[in-house]
Amino acid sequence: MATIQLKTPIPGPKSKALAARRADAIPRGLSIGTPVYVAKAEDAWLEDVDGNRYLDFAGGIGCLNVGHRRDPVVKAIKTQADRFLHTCIQVTPYEEYVRLAERMNQVTPGKFPKKTLFVNSGAEAVENAVKIARAHTGRSGIIAFEDAFHGRTMMTLALTSKTHPYKAGFAPFPGDVYRIPYAYCYRCPLNLTYPDCGIACAEKTRGVIRNQSAQRIAAVIVEPMQGTAGNVIPPPGFLPAVQAIARENGALFIADEMITGFGRTGKFWGVDHDGVVPDVMTCGKGIGGGFPLAAVVSTDGLTAAKPWSNPSGSSSSYGGNPLASAAGLAALEIITRENLVENSRRVGAAMLSRLQAMQEKHRIIGDVRGKGLLLGLELVKDRRTKELVSKDTTKALFQECLRRGLVAMSYTPVIRLNPPLNIDEATALEGLDILDEALGAVARDWKLA
Repeated sequence: MATIQLKTPIPGPKSKALAARRADAIPRGLSIGTPVYVAKAEDAWLEDVDGNRYLDFAGGIGCLNVGHRRDPVVKAIKTQADRFLHTCIQVTPYEEYVRLAERMNQVTPGKFPKKTLFVNSGAEAVENAVKIARAHTGRSGIIAFEDAFHGRTMMTLALTSKTHPYKAGFAPFPGDVYRIPYAYCYRCPLNLTYPDCGIACAEKTRGVIRNQSAQRIAAVIVEPMQGTAGNVIPPPGFLPAVQAIARENGALFIADEMITGFGRTGKFWGVDHDGVVPDVMTCGKGIGGGFPLAAVVSTDGLTAAKPWSNPSGSSSSYGGNPLASAAGLAALEIITRENLVENSRRVGAAMLSRLQAMQEKHRIIGDVRGKGLLLGLELVKDRRTKELVSKDTTKALFQECLRRGLVAMSYTPVIRLNPPLNIDEATALEGLDILDEALGAVARDWKLA
């Protein structure tokens, strides 16, 4: 069972002091997931300023696919820092950006020439994907999905589904966005039977296109697996059917691989599980080894569309800056050399099996799901009604995990587990032992055992 021992209560005195300073200096809209402040990190481990050590199952919300502070990434950054820090790619370009784009064009789906633009964040990548679709098709409509999360800029908020906590009070949003249900099998909106439901679920896409007229829809944007919604895994056939319907109507298929890319799901890309080749792909998080870096990848034919292809029509002052490009090249090399995609598949399968055993033990667990190291547990008061546990229950579980030395993403009634892809099986199962203990404690306290 769990073996991690904390040196001091949490939060410790140094973390409390920093929290007080934060309250005075930082807007309250920037939420903080844990009450502890990190002093250093290594691989899948964190240490706070009070000397407490934690197993990290959040991984910077899926950003640290290669683990914390990996030597090749650190070395690449130091080497680049000794040469130059920033010039802006569209002012005085540099080879590192070109090399990383070449690698991205090689590793992304499709055996045809591609073009890659680097930006700073997932939201910026999605904004550019929408601009490409509208420029290429001459249409404006975008179809997105229920429970989707694509970012917090105004266009991406329009695509993002949930009003609370993301959208409330910020309207109006850009128009011509249409929404359909995602293939959320545990809470199927169409009462279909798994796994023979993917195609039928995708048919909702056809209805929306028909109602809005095909000549209006520029693209369908979809997360191959929904991360922020709770690591939701669609059934086989869903993505190919959505893509086929989009293409039948002259619309582009955009895959937002921000969470699912770079081996997270046990394949290099989330779309690889269904053999789908997107027209446009957005990706980031796991590419940068901890540096802010995202990308939008498409074909020359699509990226040549004006006005997106006009000079400065697709620029980004810091996108793909030299340090981030160096980190990205090193991270891709680690993923390939250490076969982290296979490790994600293998360790993820062991974790999924352990979680399913925990589901038999704890009736608070309504659903267990996952691909690779993208795993989720949905917590319910009643398995028959599927009523979610309260926010206070979820908060209590998070605190129980943290008190035992595990950082898990549990700010909603779905526990998201996204450990670094280089985690070994023994360490991963140690983390699940902690989660097992915490679930038992919370279920007893809240009379959900």
